Amino acid sequence: MTAQPQHQWPVPPPDGYTVDDLLTLPDLPPHTELIDGSLVFVSPQRDFHSVVMYMLEAGLRSTVPRDLRVRREMTVELDRRNAPEPDVLVVRAEAVTGRRQVRYRAADVVLAVEVVSPDSESRDRDTKPRKYAAAGIPHFWLVEMGGPADHPVVHVYELDVLTRRYTPTAIHRDRLKLSVPYGMDIDLTTIDEL
Repeated sequence: MTAQPQHQWPVPPPDGYTVDDLLTLPDLPPHTELIDGSLVFVSPQRDFHSVVMYMLEAGLRSTVPRDLRVRREMTVELDRRNAPEPDVLVVRAEAVTGRRQVRYRAADVVLAVEVVSPDSESRDRDTKPRKYAAAGIPHFWLVEMGGPADHPVVHVYELDVLTRRYTPTAIHRDRLKLSVPYGMDIDLTTIDEL
């Protein structure tokens, strides 16, 4: 008697998956991303990840200008073979087309935020920032857990349009006070209250 596999994994096409495949393949796990034509399945997240996403989303929403919108865990189409899902993103208001929308184009994204998780450290620190920069997303934040209290540490980057690479502009530990991409002041210590 032969054991039957519990899962039937999709077999990738010879040239890899495309964004259209990602959006039409049935029964993919939630938050599946497309990186270089490969499907990436997300592992369960730490409490830190969830709470930081909520805190940043709420902080960004509290001061977002009328021409921008804050979203969480939405697919961003960078090119035909890359469609990651930033943890938090800020998009242009005109890019929001309706409640059934499932993706944004890179040109619509003003800020992409990744909260580092154990299973995605390399993607969050290296792969995604390089791809976001190459796609022209002007602002990127990388959030890590740091210090004895496991508080968020936010690394802020801006795009150098000539090199299509991110330049670090600041590291924030207790307070995230910025004027770009718009004025905001987020108390990072409120993580203890959530």
